[in-house]
Amino acid sequence: MGFGTVSCQLLLAAASVSAKWIVPGARWRATDGTLVNAHAGAVTVDKETGKFFLFGEYKIEGQVEGGGVSVYSSDDLATWTPEGMALSPIEGHPYISTEHIIQRPKVTFSEQTGKYHMFWHADNSTYGWLLQGFAQADNITGPYSFVDATLPLGNWSQDYGLFVDRKDGRAYALYSNGDRRDARDVYLTSYNDNITALDKVVHRWDKYDLEAPTIIQTDKSYFALMSHKTGYRPNNVVAFRADKLEGPWSQPFIVAPLNTRTYNSQSGFSLRINGTKKTTYLYLGDQWDSISLWESRYIWLPIEIDEAKKSLEVKWHDIYDLNVKTGEVKAIKGKTYYGKDATVTGGAFKQEAAFGSHEIILTGIVGNDSKVTFSGIEGQGKPQWVSFYYQNTDDMGFGDQPGGSPDRIGGTWQLRRIASVIVNGKIEQIESLYQRDTHKGIILSTPLQLHLDKGRNNTIEIGGLFNNQTYKGADIDRIVVYPPEE
Repeated sequence: MGFGTVSCQLLLAAASVSAKWIVPGARWRATDGTLVNAHAGAVTVDKETGKFFLFGEYKIEGQVEGGGVSVYSSDDLATWTPEGMALSPIEGHPYISTEHIIQRPKVTFSEQTGKYHMFWHADNSTYGWLLQGFAQADNITGPYSFVDATLPLGNWSQDYGLFVDRKDGRAYALYSNGDRRDARDVYLTSYNDNITALDKVVHRWDKYDLEAPTIIQTDKSYFALMSHKTGYRPNNVVAFRADKLEGPWSQPFIVAPLNTRTYNSQSGFSLRINGTKKTTYLYLGDQWDSISLWESRYIWLPIEIDEAKKSLEVKWHDIYDLNVKTGEVKAIKGKTYYGKDATVTGGAFKQEAAFGSHEIILTGIVGNDSKVTFSGIEGQGKPQWVSFYYQNTDDMGFGDQPGGSPDRIGGTWQLRRIASVIVNGKIEQIESLYQRDTHKGIILSTPLQLHLDKGRNNTIEIGGLFNNQTYKGADIDRIVVYPPEE
């Protein structure tokens, strides 16, 4: 079975699949109540059970790198159980100590060695090595034992990706070769039969200056998705298409609505689900928070592919139900409450906005004094997801440039504002809502799970919290309230 693919046969042994909702951009909680902490990683499917395993960077508060690789398991891609550390940093180790970079881990199974193999971008703290790390384990959750860290065929390697062709089972590495003047390429290189070393460059995307690569394989095409290089700031992810891995590959095209910056996310991995009713493709992206990396979120969304038009598009859903047995995706429907019907206090006001719902947006939201309130909200007396549609123009128009420069604000660059959310006047239960920056005139959404009283008399009040620079909340267009999950 190919890495990044799950076949329906593997899941038929299960009596039932518990359909859980996937909420992009939310705080994902594991079964023990902690935040799911596996960033810039990948999902591997256990060939014996069909269970999903998520491997990713373990981010520690106050520490940028060197946290190691965590692993979680799931039967439905929504409910995640912690399985511990797959690769733990070792003090004094020359490649995997807390002083080293351990980024973008990927795991696959080698039939020849009978072991699970993990690869990642291995580096020193200044990105001076640009190596690929290799570790292996007897079982999928590990612990993994370090084998080595090398330059792939003598070249540099930065962002790392792994692809296994479902036609013949051959494994390939995808990697950008850094930011140096004589680099800025992305390589597709095949592994040897036992997936222990690279043997041949299959294709090079020359001087596109991209990173975070992943490949989606359909029955007819290969699509390679990659991100531009803007650090932790999101950008417009692009894709290339080809009939064969060696090419020729198409010109790159943008995979989500222009200037949404791929819904404020970066590419990194993709997953194919061979369901009993349809084949579904998923984009597994990261929504980074450079100020608090451990608070970074996951943007996992369905992908629509049109083979006739040779096109691919990542489709936004606030909330969706993915049945991993059938492959069916169902968008959850909610009730919308518009800004034009909200009340404002203090300096908050309703401003003309051609791009807004009913040509209005709520702005001037600051601290506790200038707020907006939505009233008459219908609740069910249970926790419900609420999506807040907003605009945050703090990017100053330079959001797609590396580092967000030039910096017209001064100090540490901000990627988000923070709003306060209070339900039914219960100030002791204030919630914080992170609102990443957007292009001007672009409205995106971010979710919170709130407890609404049963009935139609709920209120949702939005103010501003301090984000190290300002107490401003983002402009609000509308909110959408979803039913409780069954």
